[in-house]
Amino acid sequence: MKFIMNKKFKKDAKVVLIGAGPGDPDLLTLKGARYLQQADVVVYDYLANGQILSHCQPEAEKIYVGKTAGSHTFPQKKINQLLVEKAKQNGLVVRLKGGDPFVFGRGGEEVLALYEAGIDFEVVPGITAGIASLCYAGIPATRRGDSSSLCFITGHEDPTKTNSGLNWHAIANNQGTLVFYMGVKNLPLITNNLIKYGKSPDTPVALIRWGTLPCQQTIAGRLKDIIERASEANFRSPALIVVGDVVRYRNSMNWFEKKPLFGRKIVITRARAQSSDLDTHLRESGAEVVQFPTIKIEPPDSWQSLDNAIRRIENYHWIIFTSVNGVESFRQRLFAGGIDFRQLKGIKIAAIGPATADRLHQSGVMVDLQPENFYAEALIDQLKKQETLPGKKFLLPRAEEARVVLREELVKEGASVDEITAYRTVPETGHPGEIIEQIGAGDIDLITFTSSSTVRNFMGFFTEKQINQLRNVTIASIGPITEKTVTQYGLHSHIVADDYTIPGLVAAIINHYSEITTQPIKHTKETKG
Repeated sequence: MKFIMNKKFKKDAKVVLIGAGPGDPDLLTLKGARYLQQADVVVYDYLANGQILSHCQPEAEKIYVGKTAGSHTFPQKKINQLLVEKAKQNGLVVRLKGGDPFVFGRGGEEVLALYEAGIDFEVVPGITAGIASLCYAGIPATRRGDSSSLCFITGHEDPTKTNSGLNWHAIANNQGTLVFYMGVKNLPLITNNLIKYGKSPDTPVALIRWGTLPCQQTIAGRLKDIIERASEANFRSPALIVVGDVVRYRNSMNWFEKKPLFGRKIVITRARAQSSDLDTHLRESGAEVVQFPTIKIEPPDSWQSLDNAIRRIENYHWIIFTSVNGVESFRQRLFAGGIDFRQLKGIKIAAIGPATADRLHQSGVMVDLQPENFYAEALIDQLKKQETLPGKKFLLPRAEEARVVLREELVKEGASVDEITAYRTVPETGHPGEIIEQIGAGDIDLITFTSSSTVRNFMGFFTEKQINQLRNVTIASIGPITEKTVTQYGLHSHIVADDYTIPGLVAAIINHYSEITTQPIKHTKETKG
């Protein structure tokens, strides 16, 4: 294909259409993620999962052109014009589209508009809902002996057409799997036509709403009763209609909806930079995760105290690390001073918690002492058992507002302690309006707290009346110290991890819900993927 480039355009002007997949952000292709990381402008729509935008550069311009059936924030022609204009003004423009751009995505119209304007373009395929949603609902698109073909059909034709472009006789007599996109509003028309033109009323049918997301909803029935079942369930779009014998395998192949936290909406209050492990564990267990960071990690007002301690590091007998953040700050200041961990030769290292120990191991540092219980009191007990503390000198690089018990207990035992601020946890300046609304509507199942600071800062967003609403929400605390802080606000931690780690917290959450599997999932509010 030959392009006629206008000399006034930037030489690198280009638009890339990227299929974002049907909902699950992990289904984005590697190529799509790479282009998003480079984009100057991202134009995205209603069905593109908002988490996918986290791949963008912070400075990238993001433009929402939300389109749903019957509601167009931007008409298609205006989107076409926008892509052309932004390509002229900028370098790389990404058009992020739900599913696949060329499968009922109107990507062809956008590409033709770019071609006619002489603008370079590329198309990155996406996993279409007609494949992924069936998979996540436990329905094989094809199966030997049951369906040897797969047909994608629009259930929402161009309303300006005077006659249907669908050959209902051919469709009804197709023995393979039929997948209708955007057809829920026309469900009576579709089922009636299929039966009218030859499909058995007993043919299995499934409706899949919000496929691949934790709020996925699936209804199975037959052509003769699916309308009634959909009405009883108040089933709405966006959804697919699947028709064919392969629907019969849903009960045996349904894997996604059987995950232990499927459909649970869980709030993460950790610092954004630290939330990935908890986020990943919860999502892999089927939960819908709401990021609401209440703290962020910042450097101290001055590095002087820590730098001075590092310069005389050979004077210390022990260094105690109480968190991953403490390890990271210490490591950075070592390197900033032209020093590496070889300077720690002869100094013993203690770490509270396996995550802290793992981060030290990643830096090539072996840990001499790690208490079985991950809090200060347990460390003191073990130190007493293996070390003569009087006269020993300890360095504690830790958070500015850390608990004082560790320093106080060491001093009581006759040790000398330099407790130095290595980082600060400061409140996030978020807008809690949406979270407050969801809590009030009973739309949040669980709130997780991984430290006392996350509790205090989270509560700081709420009035006393709003805090009372939290009594209706399940609360999970990573350990007894955090649990105690929750109690100070008159609330109860329904879940407290026995193992004070992220995997331990997730395991406790899963165990809690496995014991109440008969309890219905509360929230019904729509999630926009």
